[in-house]
Amino acid sequence: MPAWHPRQGGKAAVIAILGFTQCLAWGSSYYLLAVLAKPIAADTGWALTLVVSGLSLGLLVAGFVSPRVGSTIERLGGRKVLSFGSAALALGLACLGIAHGPLAYFAAWAILGIGMAAGLYDAAFSSLVGIYGVRAKGLITNLTLIGGFASTLAWPFSTLLLESFGWRDTCLVYAGLHALLGLPMHLLLLPARSALPAAAKGSEVTAEVEAEAGSVGVLDRRVYLLLVVLLGTMFTLQSSISSVLSVHLLTMLQGLGLGLAAAVGYGAMVGPSQVGGRLLQIALGRYFHPVWTAVATSTAVLIGVALLLFGNAAIIVAAVVCYGAGNGVATIVRGTLPLHLFGPVGYATLLGRFAMSNLIAQAFAPAAIALVLGGPSPRPALLILVSLALVNLVLSCALRLSSPRGKSVTGG
Repeated sequence: MPAWHPRQGGKAAVIAILGFTQCLAWGSSYYLLAVLAKPIAADTGWALTLVVSGLSLGLLVAGFVSPRVGSTIERLGGRKVLSFGSAALALGLACLGIAHGPLAYFAAWAILGIGMAAGLYDAAFSSLVGIYGVRAKGLITNLTLIGGFASTLAWPFSTLLLESFGWRDTCLVYAGLHALLGLPMHLLLLPARSALPAAAKGSEVTAEVEAEAGSVGVLDRRVYLLLVVLLGTMFTLQSSISSVLSVHLLTMLQGLGLGLAAAVGYGAMVGPSQVGGRLLQIALGRYFHPVWTAVATSTAVLIGVALLLFGNAAIIVAAVVCYGAGNGVATIVRGTLPLHLFGPVGYATLLGRFAMSNLIAQAFAPAAIALVLGGPSPRPALLILVSLALVNLVLSCALRLSSPRGKSVTGG
């Protein structure tokens, strides 16, 4: 392998590479069926629910695989894992493109699930921390800023491919992009190994890392476990809310009295609001304790979901913008807050464990809320989301009270 290492300007190159591959990975997996679900159902004669459930299976597989992905990044570094993720996504998409029965279709999504676990944000965040240690905080924010455009770029591109070649060849084109671009970019251009020495897992943490992380050493295990449980529960609740709204927001808005065109227009504001929230975090985040960012994020999501209950068109604009901004920053919090609290050693393993519950929640939450949405009004479903968001806010406040002020924590 080329002896390529980060140097002046190297961080920008790494973020550019990961920004491209993240947009490609998200667009060809998580966001794929937003464009292809109906054409697949129409071409194969399968029920639309069967087609959409492929993504749910993929998320479940990703959830169960994520802890192993995290521990592997801890041992081998992110370059090999991200490369494997590109290869798995390429294989899964190729299998999807040639699937002619439900069994083959679900097998393809199982492979895609492995690729999502090894190729989406959690793996990319862990790779950045493995390379740059605590200095990865700002890079994680920058990466999510680029990744926020994944659906904006992928949906028109997928539509163009669909209209030009059909859904099967669309999958094969995406498979080729992962094999010919994503895989070599990860394998040849990313730094090969962690910048944090293995000795840092013991008592030989460098003075630089100590200074930047503000490490206070190993705390009481009960405090450590409390912080892990609070963080894991917060991330799972936030994932549940965001997955429900990503699937059902348009249905809920129409249930509140909006026409389809208006609902689509309001729903389209979520993406720019997420990017706006991340830009605000870049500008102001350095002035606040990271846990306060989590509190602010939970508050914004709660306000946004609660405002939807009013059903007024003007208020819905504020609701969507508020929710979108909070949800956008929540992705940053998921990557940076564990790093702030626990430091870079063991970060990938911990993030992999968090990802397991997050992805399983994303797989089941939309289907569970769909049972409530069957009624004449979306308000019962919105009340459930408000309750989850309120619990999330309480947990983020409890995390602020439980965490050492201005310090990071390391623990077993």
